[in-house]
Amino acid sequence: MTVTCHKIKDALAKKILIIDGAMGTMVQQYKLNEADYRGERFKNWHKDIKGNNDILCLTRPDIIEQIHLEYLRAGANIIETNTFNAQSISLADYDMQEFAYEVNVAAGKIARGAIERFKGETNQPDGDFYVAGAIGPMNKTLSISPDVNNPGYRAVTFDEVANAYTEQISGLVDSGVDILLIETIFDTLNAKAAIYAINTYFKNTGKEKLPVMISGTITDASGRTLSGQTLEAFYVSVKHAEPISIGFNCALGAKDMRQHIKELARISTCNVSAYPNAGLPNAMGEYDETPEQTAEIIEEWAKNGWLNMVGGCCGTTPDHIKAIAESVGKYAPRHAAAAVMQD
Repeated sequence: MTVTCHKIKDALAKKILIIDGAMGTMVQQYKLNEADYRGERFKNWHKDIKGNNDILCLTRPDIIEQIHLEYLRAGANIIETNTFNAQSISLADYDMQEFAYEVNVAAGKIARGAIERFKGETNQPDGDFYVAGAIGPMNKTLSISPDVNNPGYRAVTFDEVANAYTEQISGLVDSGVDILLIETIFDTLNAKAAIYAINTYFKNTGKEKLPVMISGTITDASGRTLSGQTLEAFYVSVKHAEPISIGFNCALGAKDMRQHIKELARISTCNVSAYPNAGLPNAMGEYDETPEQTAEIIEEWAKNGWLNMVGGCCGTTPDHIKAIAESVGKYAPRHAAAAVMQD
C-alpha cells in the first residue's frame, strides 16, 4: 500500500472528504469558441473540436487549473482530472485518439500543480488534498446494442474497451495521480473492463497499485443502472475490485439520490461516496438548485452517518461545494461496521 493510500485512509477515518464539483459547468462559463479549443497546436485540425473539453488540457491548461483552484478554495479535498472522455474510443469522435495518453498526463500534472499552488497560498504543506484520475464510462457500451434491429450487435469488444482504458490509466499513473476513479458507470461491463485494465496494468508494470474509487449512476426512478442492474446487484458486481469507496453520481439530484445512498450505506463494507447533480435540469438543460438547497439535503445524509466522501456533479459550482463542505463538516464520517440508519 502506498504512503498516499495510508494517508487517504487515515483522513477518511477522521472526516468526510469533499470531492469537487462539475467540470463541464465551469468550462461553459468561459463561453469558449472553436478557436479556443483549437489553440495554436490544432489550428488547422480537419474536424471541429469545440466541446472536446479534455483537449483543453493541451490547449487551455490555464482554464483547467483555474477551475481546480476554485474548487480547492471552496473546500474540496479531492479534485478530479479533466479526463472524463480522455480515452481513444471517445476521442475518436474528433479523430484525436492518438492524443489520449498525452491528455491524461497533462491533466494529472495540471491538477497536481493546482494543489501545490493552493498549498502555497494557504500554507498547508501537509493538507489532505488528492488528485483523482477520472475514468469516464465511455461513449460506447458493451452491454447494449446501438442497433434496435440487431440486439446482439456491439460497437466495441471487451478487449478494445480494456485496451483503451489501459492507455488512459498509464497516462494518469505517469502523471502522478493519487487515486483512480471509475465514474458515472451506467454499464457495469464497461466498469469491469476498467477494473480489469487497472489490475492488469499494475500486474504487468510491477508498480504499486493506487487506491480505486468506483461510482455508478442510477439513471431514473426505476432505481437501476442503464444496463438494468439494481443498486445491490451493481455493488456486488464491482466490490471484488476492493475499492476504497463505492458510490453514485450524476443523473439524479440529491433529493432523488437519497434513498440509494441510504441503501448503499447499509450494505457497503467500504467507504461510501456521493456526488449528485444540482437537482434535475430544466427545459433549457440548465440546473436551478441553489447551493443552499443542495447542502441542506446532503447535510441530512451526513447527520445520519451515510457518507465518507461527498461532492457535486452536473450543474454544481464552487459555491455548491463550499455550501456542502460547510454543511457536513460538523459530522463524523460513516463507519461501515456500524452505520447509523435513520429515516
